Amino acid sequence: MDERLVGITTTVPVEVLFASGHRPLDLNNVFITSPDPAAMVEAAERAGFPRSMCAWVKGIYTAARRRGVGAVVAVVQGDCSNTHALMEILESEGVRVVDFAYPYKRERPLLAAQLGRLAERFGTTLDAAEEQKGRLDAIRATVHEIDRLGWETGQVTGGESFTWQVNCSDFLGEPERFGAEARAFLDAAKGREGAKSPVRLGMVGVPPICTDLHERLAEMGAGVVFHEVARQFAMPGRSATLLEQYAGYTYPYDVFFRIEDIVRECRRREVQGVIHYVQSFCFRQLQDRLIRERVGLPVLTLECDRPGPLDGASRTRLEAFVEMLRG
Repeated sequence: MDERLVGITTTVPVEVLFASGHRPLDLNNVFITSPDPAAMVEAAERAGFPRSMCAWVKGIYTAARRRGVGAVVAVVQGDCSNTHALMEILESEGVRVVDFAYPYKRERPLLAAQLGRLAERFGTTLDAAEEQKGRLDAIRATVHEIDRLGWETGQVTGGESFTWQVNCSDFLGEPERFGAEARAFLDAAKGREGAKSPVRLGMVGVPPICTDLHERLAEMGAGVVFHEVARQFAMPGRSATLLEQYAGYTYPYDVFFRIEDIVRECRRREVQGVIHYVQSFCFRQLQDRLIRERVGLPVLTLECDRPGPLDGASRTRLEAFVEMLRG
């Protein structure tokens, strides 16, 4: 077990972890980028997790056990309704669990208390965490520019933009290396010839568990120019403090706050249609109706269960959606 390695179940204030000398590890990314993520889901089911439960939760559990993390920061409000039970299972197996809660309505005093509590649990201060924010924001700015080359000039593919943004949840545990690699990628991308997709899509909802979505869309002549949640992981808004930054981070709060950001970015990026990805057995499926009602664009709801390539039915639905938008 590596005592310095701290697993996270979604984006949390990683500035606190870096300030305390720990190394965050996004267990979602460990799971989905593993050589065989389906086997990790099956391993959790053999350990007693029911089949009728989100595969992301099962993947997170197996990733935590296999990587030997010294602790897990679990978001108990603002993310997944299954996290409470996951925490209890991990704690029963000897993993230190630290809870963190995003207040539902973004109440600043409650969020400030959570930030202070997290710093105290890891033996550091918010002043030290604010210093970490400065160096991480410089890296985020590079990733924001990678994102811009994806939607504005077409020099970056949707899949590339998504990967860089989603990895800002933990900076792969090594911000300096991650930042250097991001700058090198950006420099190379600036030398490419732009190639805008004929059909411009937005992707909203939790990051998809299907492994070939961007590739299949590219084959259909479509590209994702807006990744709602991955973009939020990269903290796109300018902020002076950690409190301001995590109060502006839309994903953990009410869906209406998220929809404001979705509508604004879809207009700015000239999105023609939206794919709302929903994970099987996830409570966020209930928000599909509100997104359809309020986004003001054609919406295709795409649901997947376990990791792997898109099935034939999903590909057919995507092809029909792209053709409709093209027409």
